[in-house]
Amino acid sequence: MIVLSHFQVRPLLDAWARGEPTCPISLDLNLTTTEASLGPDGAALPGGATLRWDQAEEIAAAENRCFLLEGGQLEPIYFFSETTNWPRGLMPTENAPTMLVAGLPMHRIKGVDPFQDTKRKIKAASPVVGVVLDTATGLGYTAIQAARTADEVITVELDPTSLQVARLNPWSADLFDNPRITQIVGDAWDAVEEMEDEAFSCIIHDPPTFSLAGDLYSTDFYAELYRVLRRKGRLFHYVGDPESKSGANVTRGVVRRLGEAGFTRVKRRPEAFGVLALK
Repeated sequence: MIVLSHFQVRPLLDAWARGEPTCPISLDLNLTTTEASLGPDGAALPGGATLRWDQAEEIAAAENRCFLLEGGQLEPIYFFSETTNWPRGLMPTENAPTMLVAGLPMHRIKGVDPFQDTKRKIKAASPVVGVVLDTATGLGYTAIQAARTADEVITVELDPTSLQVARLNPWSADLFDNPRITQIVGDAWDAVEEMEDEAFSCIIHDPPTFSLAGDLYSTDFYAELYRVLRRKGRLFHYVGDPESKSGANVTRGVVRRLGEAGFTRVKRRPEAFGVLALK
């Protein structure tokens, strides 16, 4: 599977313009690097694939898209979901990509890359051990990182289109390969309601923005999370930039409603753009 963005392709175009015969390139969004041979028809890639120069120009011009090169055809990793009526696409960064949902990036991308963003969430929720609930799979970064220390991670995703994007993201491979990760496809509300009391030692709640999924910020949903969390368990709730006007308003409401649901010692964790609460 060859996945490319403008970060990988622009150096190829520059090298060809300088008359260089070869150029390093990553075919998996900067996870690994290989060598491409440059010629009049395009860049010859390992495995026999060729990226034509017109295809390279198309990728270079699309700063918010990643592309799949397969069978000589170039396709943007961008889909419209019939489940949520939201467009979803893979958006590149200089390191791990994020997902664009209805035009909004699902990770922090300014001053930190999406994988570093995820590591900050995990650190804020630590210790992430035992059985862990991840309420919104997305690209699977949270589940992947949590599975490094947890015995099991249960991750819930409403939208099959999200998993379609994740399957084409090289950084999400462990979501599908790690035996400690169990996926549930369905509404987080419905999934949590069916879970047993005190089933989890840690919950990482990283829903879409309040404007897209307000029900996942409700007192009633927080009460369900409280029910399935073990005594002395920890809930980390990603909220967004606490320094922004909208983020500050959402954070105040989250803190209040978590308290109403029974959580104690609810503390802001601004370094992770979230709130930590204990049971």
